[in-house]
Amino acid sequence: MFEKVLIANRGEIALRIHRACREMGIQTVAVHSTADADAMHVRLADEAVCIGPASARESYLNIPAILTAATITGADAIHPGIGFMSENAQFAQMVEEHGFTFIGPTPEHIRIMGDKVTAKKTVLDLGLPVVPGSPGPVETLEEAIAVAEHTGYPVLIKAAAGGGGKGMKVAWSADQLREAYQLARGESRAAFGNDQVYMERYLSKPRHIEIQLLGDMHGNAVHFGERDCSVQRRHQKVVEEAPSPALNAEQREFIGNLAARTTSELGYRGVGTMEFLFEDGEFFFIEMNTRLQVEHTITEMITGIDLVREQIRVATGAPLGYGQSDIRFHGHAIECRVNAEHPETFLPSPGKIDGYHAPGGLGVRVDSALYDGYRVPPYYDSLIAKLVVHGTTRNECMMRLRRALEEFVIGGIDTSLPLHRRIIAEPNFINGNYDIHWLEHLMAGK
Repeated sequence: MFEKVLIANRGEIALRIHRACREMGIQTVAVHSTADADAMHVRLADEAVCIGPASARESYLNIPAILTAATITGADAIHPGIGFMSENAQFAQMVEEHGFTFIGPTPEHIRIMGDKVTAKKTVLDLGLPVVPGSPGPVETLEEAIAVAEHTGYPVLIKAAAGGGGKGMKVAWSADQLREAYQLARGESRAAFGNDQVYMERYLSKPRHIEIQLLGDMHGNAVHFGERDCSVQRRHQKVVEEAPSPALNAEQREFIGNLAARTTSELGYRGVGTMEFLFEDGEFFFIEMNTRLQVEHTITEMITGIDLVREQIRVATGAPLGYGQSDIRFHGHAIECRVNAEHPETFLPSPGKIDGYHAPGGLGVRVDSALYDGYRVPPYYDSLIAKLVVHGTTRNECMMRLRRALEEFVIGGIDTSLPLHRRIIAEPNFINGNYDIHWLEHLMAGK
């Protein structure tokens, strides 16, 4: 087992990793920018190292500074967390080359799954269904038009090198495609330094279903069920729940076992998530995230398994020690992502927390690094808390979530809490009748 782990991240996920390490008897090293000197994970870690100024590029994305911090503190391993360096193959490779263990998959798997085109080709060869579209990057407008004529309109143009909705455009006709193709390439180039795009058939009302996976270094792999992440705004997840109200038992077993088998055949190590679109009873693979997910919490709530602990354990070379039949699912869980932003305009709202009260009680979990008097910096992602609620049934979970949202107080700044209170009161959400476009239609008054 590791003696000391450096946490190459910030915010609630850095605190989450610290807690798992401490419960395993592992010392922690927090790295931080000057803007995060008073962050909670910095206060609680055994050691802390400032690695640069507020800019993420000069601190949390500064590979030499992170490796130097690991060296001077004598860390055994580096946990990349979520975002920042978590899916950077070069970083993973450099960590290993400098004698540290990277708590994550191999650099090769990060590279394969980091390129959407290569990822689709890889899983297609292993038997996973994919959305019909271009077999590879679409290099010219003429080629794009030919692909669209083959798959039929509407079509979705997507950046090959990224995600989060950047470089993603929908075209409903050839005229729209001419403009959308150029816009998608331009956005992709600006966001990822790579203007390659590919195309897929556009699904009109799909659910976003993802499967939580774990593999060890001995060829074993299991799944921990699915999560429904269909409540989204601009391709960013807002609310997630597990299990999905859209799947029946047969569909759930089919996609879980298929994803686990593919993970084993890939020889994948660590945690990962395969994401699918689900429409009219069919699943279509869209990507694999080779890291811990923000919403891993709801999977932990319905399985009772600490995924960060498992992630660290398999990174030491330990086998899983259990099979698929040993994983049990209990009840229902929902997560609300609470952001420091206006609930209607979505403008960022950094600033000082003036009054903070987290809800509690049976089945209520809050993952957050906030405290009264803390100043939310303007330099990073706006996620400041995750409210996670578990119940025996979905209805019990919904009632508990309603109560917890009423109790949650974050003063001094605007947050998305009012939006969450609105979402869970909507009849379509209560009935589980929503798709990936539902929230945007709701916000637009459609």
